[in-house]
Amino acid sequence: MTPRVLVTNDDGIDSPGLHALVRCALELGWDPVVAAPVTESSGTSAGLTAAKDARQVAVERRRLPGLEEVTAYAVAAHPGLIALIACHDGFGGRPDLLLSGVNRGANVGRAILHSGTVGAALTAAVNRSRAVAVSLDTEIEEVTDPHWATAATLVRDLLPKVAEMAPGTVVNVNVPDRPVDEVRELRWGRLASYGRVQSKITQLGEDLIEVGNVVVEGELEEGTDAALLAQGHATATPLTPVTEDEQVLSTFS
Repeated sequence: MTPRVLVTNDDGIDSPGLHALVRCALELGWDPVVAAPVTESSGTSAGLTAAKDARQVAVERRRLPGLEEVTAYAVAAHPGLIALIACHDGFGGRPDLLLSGVNRGANVGRAILHSGTVGAALTAAVNRSRAVAVSLDTEIEEVTDPHWATAATLVRDLLPKVAEMAPGTVVNVNVPDRPVDEVRELRWGRLASYGRVQSKITQLGEDLIEVGNVVVEGELEEGTDAALLAQGHATATPLTPVTEDEQVLSTFS
């Protein structure tokens, strides 16, 4: 059976990465619906923030360039809330599969906690939909023509497999920003404790704090998503949505 597919992201509905993922779904013979933030919502995790008072969410129909046949909605909300709305039949019925991305910039290691791209996927999974988050390892300010098609091509074979998995399955995919024939085969890996890029908090004064990113030198943990991506592999990591810690729970039973 053809899955009901919803495509979202955290870079906004005008992102070429989103459009590449929509084309990927169409090439598989699926009929995707798009519901994505009207503006960039990076770093929002699974936040349920809407842009209107009284928890009202503004929704506008859009025509995507070159994808006029696809039903698309620009939503004044973060991707986590968009995923939640979708799972409650908000955009034409609960999706069997939610696709999130293609994000501009990698989402690796435990820092995926903060990613709106991954947050949307985890929200869908908690609500019993399958989900795949896809990110391209590109430097946001330095690359003018990212290889979006590479990410779409490499994830295409994985999507039908995830669509057949149990509801609640979520997979996080990262792809090097290279031509497809220069990317090494997809490898499955665990989350790194840290990635090549980490947050840096600087106290500038009594009333001012700066939040930025720094590149961390040194070896990455072998077999992790961050290490495999640095070696030129596309990577995939299965994630578990929020659940209790059985080990700790057992100590109080």
